[in-house]
Amino acid sequence: MKDSFWKHPHHASTRRLTAVALGREPADLVLRKGRLVNVCTGEILDGTDIAVADGRIALVGDATRSIGPATRVIEARGRLMVPGLLDGHVHVESSMMTLARYAEAVIPHGTAGIFMDPHEIANVLGMDGVRWMCEDGANTALKAFLTVPSCVPAMEGFEDAGAAITLAQVAEAMDWPSCVGLGEMMDFPGVLTGDVRAHAMLAATLSRGGIPTGHFPLEGEAASLAAYVAAGPRCCHESTRAEDALQKMRMGMYAMLREGSAWHDLAEVAGALTKHTVDSRFAMLVTDDAHPHTLTNQGHMDHLLRRAVQEGIDPVTALQMVTINCAQCFRLDHEIGSLTPGKCADIVLMEDLDTFAVSLVVLDGVCVYEDGKLRRQPVPYVYPARAMDTMRLAHDPIPGDFSIPAHAVDTDAPILVIRVRAGKVGTEAVRLPVPIRGGCYVADPGQDILKAAVLERHSASGSIGLGFVSGFGIRKGAMASTVAHDAHNLMVVGADDTDMALAARLLQKAGGGMAVVADGTVLGLVELPVAGLMGIADAPEMAKQVAQLEEAWKTIGCTMPSPFMTMALLSLSCLPELRLTNRGLVDTVAFRFTNLAGG
Repeated sequence: MKDSFWKHPHHASTRRLTAVALGREPADLVLRKGRLVNVCTGEILDGTDIAVADGRIALVGDATRSIGPATRVIEARGRLMVPGLLDGHVHVESSMMTLARYAEAVIPHGTAGIFMDPHEIANVLGMDGVRWMCEDGANTALKAFLTVPSCVPAMEGFEDAGAAITLAQVAEAMDWPSCVGLGEMMDFPGVLTGDVRAHAMLAATLSRGGIPTGHFPLEGEAASLAAYVAAGPRCCHESTRAEDALQKMRMGMYAMLREGSAWHDLAEVAGALTKHTVDSRFAMLVTDDAHPHTLTNQGHMDHLLRRAVQEGIDPVTALQMVTINCAQCFRLDHEIGSLTPGKCADIVLMEDLDTFAVSLVVLDGVCVYEDGKLRRQPVPYVYPARAMDTMRLAHDPIPGDFSIPAHAVDTDAPILVIRVRAGKVGTEAVRLPVPIRGGCYVADPGQDILKAAVLERHSASGSIGLGFVSGFGIRKGAMASTVAHDAHNLMVVGADDTDMALAARLLQKAGGGMAVVADGTVLGLVELPVAGLMGIADAPEMAKQVAQLEEAWKTIGCTMPSPFMTMALLSLSCLPELRLTNRGLVDTVAFRFTNLAGG
C-alpha cells in the first residue's frame, strides 16, 4: 500500500505530532474527559483526553497543554472513546448500493474502514469494474481497502462470467494505492491439489507483501486446513461450527466470525471463544454481506458488537475483534485499529457497552458524524455507460425456455434437488420425487419443490442450466435476480414457467435487479442498473424497495429471512453440496457436473 492512501501520511507529521503532545503547539482537535477503551490492553480508562493534529493522534492522556485558541474541543462527558470500527471482509455490492451510498449508511454506525472484495462487479466487468469501485470509494471518508478478486470466474470451467481476471492483472493491482492483498481464495481445491494458477495468485500477493484472504469451508479437515494455511491465506470467514473456527485460530489463521443479513453463523461460532479458555487475538467479526434494510434498521459493525455480547463474548473483547485484531490481520496496526499516539485519528464516541450506540464519529481528525447527521456527504460517483449496460440475453425469455424433459429410464425415480436452509450458505443434495406432465418434470409447490434456472446474461450465448430447488416454501409465482454468485448470470426460481419468463423479461428490461411475480402480476421489483448488482438510491430508499420485495416473497409463501441472499448462492459452485450454473448442475463435493439422475 502506498502512503497516498492515507490522508495524512505519518512520516510527514512526526515533528508536529511531537510538538502537540508536549504542548509546544496547539492541537487541531481535542476530545476531553472520555472513557478510553484501550484495545491494546483491554482496559477502560476514565477521564482521558485525546489530542489530534494533522489527522493523527498526538496524545492520549491529559491534553490541557495542547489546547489553543483555534483548537476545537469536544466534551466527551464520560462517553466511551473507541477506535473506528473495521469490517474485515465484505462484498459492498451485496448491499445493493454504490460505495458512496454504502459509506453514507455505515459511517453513522462507527465504521471507519472496510476490507472489500469486489469480486461481484469483477465477474461482470473485470478489473475495470474494480477500478471504478475504488474510484467511488476514494470520494468518501470511509477507508475502503481493496483485496483484489482472486477467483474470477469463481470455479473455472463450471460457469460463464462476464469477465476473467488474470495473474498479470492481480500482480498489477497489488500496486494500487488502496490495495492490501488478495480477495478470498475460493479455489481451495486448487490450492490443495497444487493448481499452478491458484498458487501463482498467492505467490504474486505474498511476494509483494500483500495479505491473501481465505475461503475454507471444509469441516474437521485438519490436514487439509494446515496445507491451505501453509499456502498463505491469513484469514477465513467460512466457519459455521465453533470447532472449525477454533481450529483455524490454533493454526494462526484469523477466524472471521460471520453475521450478515442472511448468514447468521455467530450463534454457533462464538463458542470458539465462549466455550474455551483461549486468547481471542485471532478472532474477528465480519459481515461478508449486508442488505440495505439490515444497515438501516439494525446497523453495521455496531450491530455485530451487540450480537457478540448476546452470545456471551465480553464487550471489550468484541471491540478488539473489530478494531486491533482486524488491523493486525492486515498488518495495518501501525496506522489504524487503536487509539494510541501516531495512529490515524479515527475515533468513535459510544454511549455504553450495552447498546454500543454511536453519537459521534471522527475520521482522519475530521468530525464526519455528529448530532445524528453526516457532516460530510460523499461526492457522488458517476459510473461509465458500460457499467450500466450489462444485460445481454440471447433472446427474450419465453416459458418454453424453462421446460425440463424427463429423460430418466425410471420416470418414478426420485431426482436430485438442491435443498436450501434459511441463514446458511451450504446446500444439500437430496433425492425427491418430482411430478412429470407431458414428458417434462414440473414444479410441485405443494411439496416445496420449485424449478430453478440460470441464464447466461453477459455474452448472449443462450446457455441455460435447469434444475430443482427445495426450501423456499413458495406456493406460486416466480422470483428472479441478476445477483447470483459469483458469475451473476440471471437466476430464476419459480412454480410456473410463464411467471418465470415474465420475471426474467422484467429484469432484462430493467438492466438487472430482483423481481417477484405471480399470476402474471409484478409484486415487487428492485432495479440494480450498475452491473446488474447495485442501485443508485441511498440506503433508506433501497431498504424501502427491499422491504417491499420481501413482502412480495411473503405473499407467495416464503417466510425465510433475506431469501434473495439465499437464492443468490444457488449458483456458487465453490460451496457444497449441489449448485446450479448456466452450464448445469454441479456436484460441489466431487467438483464435477452431474444431472438430475445423479450421473
